[in-house]
Amino acid sequence: MKIKAIIIEDEINARRELEYLLDETNKVEVLQKCANALDGIKAINNLHPDVIFLDIQLPEISGFEMLSMIENTRLPRVVFVTAYDEFAIEAFENDAIDYLLKPVEKERLYKTIEKLNKLIVGKTPQKLNIAPLKRIPSAGANKVKMVDVDTIQYVHSDETGVFFIDCDKKHFTELTLKVLEEKTNLFRCHKQYLVNLDKIDEVLFEENSAAKIQTSCKHLIPVSRHYLKELKEHLGI
Repeated sequence: MKIKAIIIEDEINARRELEYLLDETNKVEVLQKCANALDGIKAINNLHPDVIFLDIQLPEISGFEMLSMIENTRLPRVVFVTAYDEFAIEAFENDAIDYLLKPVEKERLYKTIEKLNKLIVGKTPQKLNIAPLKRIPSAGANKVKMVDVDTIQYVHSDETGVFFIDCDKKHFTELTLKVLEEKTNLFRCHKQYLVNLDKIDEVLFEENSAAKIQTSCKHLIPVSRHYLKELKEHLGI
């Protein structure tokens, strides 16, 4: 059985060359090639690869930052690809499976594939050292806006997607509610809501053992009974 892979690399020639080399091994099936981190996240969530070949220096969102935007249970094995030796050191500090220097050499790639095969067959778990998520991406028509987590009032999901709200605006994000709960300090107060505890102005208790939160910008969001006790503990009330 072939290793299922996704290539995430912003340089078109580098993408094509790496795909060619991987195909030549006859041990890897390239499921998709992506030119940026957000497309890479979508591909990982939809295709569930065994491994990603991830360029460290991607536009807008680096390869390291991208890893903090993927759910823990969906995170594939990671081989970093870089043109710079100093990033290779950082890649190993993040416990990547391996790293490849560009231009990728065929012999070096074969060693990486052998290593991957052993880990996958042996079901050896990967333990990546991933930093907390500090910024949330919101993709527009021709740009990606990066918003600091600390500025967010709350996050809400519905049938149309996931949105984070600051004082004035509502922003769509491709990230899942689960990722934002796992990788940030945002607190789940409802199955469809996360709140920034530092932005809570008041907790309004209701008769049915539920509550509402009023944020510093006067947004009202629900607190379900399931999460109310833990919210009180966090707030010391």
